[in-house]
Amino acid sequence: MAGYVLLALVAVFFAVILIRAAMFRPKQQPVAAAEPIEFDQQAATDALAALIRCKTISYHDHSLEDDAEFEKLISLLPDLYPQVFKTCSFQQLPDRALLFRWPGKKNENPSVMMSHYDVVPVDEAKWEEPPFAAVIKDGCMWGRGTLDTKGTFNAVLSAANNLIAQGFQPENDVYFAFSGGEEVNGKGADNIVQYFIDNGIQPALVVDEGGAVVENVFPGVKVPCGLIGIAEKGMMNVQYTVQSNGGHASAPKPNTPIPVLARAVNKLEKHPFKMRLNKPAAQMFDTLGRHSTFLYRVIFANMWCFGWVIDLLGRMSGGDINALVRTTVAFTQAKGSDARNVIPTEAQIVSNMRLNPEDNVASAKEYLVKTVNNPQVDVTVLESFEPSRISQIDCPAWDTVAGAVAETWQGCIVSPYLMVQCSDSRHYGRISDHVYRFSAMDLTTEERRTIHGNNERIRLETIGKSVEFYIRLMKKC
Repeated sequence: MAGYVLLALVAVFFAVILIRAAMFRPKQQPVAAAEPIEFDQQAATDALAALIRCKTISYHDHSLEDDAEFEKLISLLPDLYPQVFKTCSFQQLPDRALLFRWPGKKNENPSVMMSHYDVVPVDEAKWEEPPFAAVIKDGCMWGRGTLDTKGTFNAVLSAANNLIAQGFQPENDVYFAFSGGEEVNGKGADNIVQYFIDNGIQPALVVDEGGAVVENVFPGVKVPCGLIGIAEKGMMNVQYTVQSNGGHASAPKPNTPIPVLARAVNKLEKHPFKMRLNKPAAQMFDTLGRHSTFLYRVIFANMWCFGWVIDLLGRMSGGDINALVRTTVAFTQAKGSDARNVIPTEAQIVSNMRLNPEDNVASAKEYLVKTVNNPQVDVTVLESFEPSRISQIDCPAWDTVAGAVAETWQGCIVSPYLMVQCSDSRHYGRISDHVYRFSAMDLTTEERRTIHGNNERIRLETIGKSVEFYIRLMKKC
């Protein structure tokens, strides 16, 4: 009798699993009935080329920066976007922050369009084309910053320039907020947020870099996905230090600094942070999982039962899905002795960590100390900031951004997601929970790899699509 009861329970269990998977169908997507958009694409392309030719490289050591290149870019803006400067107010705030205000018919619910115009350093010898020449080849513009994020900077101002020329005025004020130090965690964006606070400006909508329209990034989903970040992970740089009396390498004693650090690294690699299904990741799984194949729908419809599968895949292969659901630890720097035959008196290893929204700086450090479990290893947090505030998706602000994405890239699945990198938009969590991270581009895997890498480039058609997106977005503001 007990056997029959057990068999019946197993049958009910599998029936529940399969019924939930069968009912896990796609949600209604934004209506993508889009009107044609007209603008001067050649002018937008030429303007981006002019921006790329400015070597606005930011460094943590500011003495390495060329102030003249930053000033050159700013001086070009009135000629590149003349209608913007005729209509919008413009001011410069500390730490290379630029702020435009486009007056709307009302000012109660302003929108903020963000970007940054500094770029990361380049190894010019490894580029096929000069990184600051804006060479056009094979239907692409080559240059540092074309994707990250002078392309967005140009798209915002080109969209406004064209709309103003056509006599358009937004319903509400629109601010264009740009920083010149995002790549080094500069204070420009924070200064703009403080300006908003000091002047009683409460954004109804903020859009910054982040997700994009991409393919083959989610298990079982073959159509393009428009990923809009609704939060971003926190960041910690952590230093692990072991000291000793040193000595000659010919007669080493046990537990010298580098082997001790190696064991600590091995422990952290073997015992990653616990998988914690945060809200942005859960909402992404709930959206994209419904468009997946049936086997994956079984998993994503029953995370209460099969969450371990995602956990196991993440532990084994790492990558994007793993980064969505756990705090990650990447070891990036190491230092030992200055001589090959001397045991170091001090050795150090540094890890860069990205914090799951379910974790925080204090809890992450506690986990590191507990896992290393060796008083010889001093664990010190060098720099850090907490995970960002999570933005809403059941609201008009989300609908506005999602609608502009769906209209510009028709047929894509629009979904929230967790941004695993850092951006200036985290500062806006002080004043808004309607902050959305979307780089207005459709990007291939190869193109995404060039961001912060060699041969960064943007397709000419992508330049136009980016402008089109912001025109659609501004018309909704």
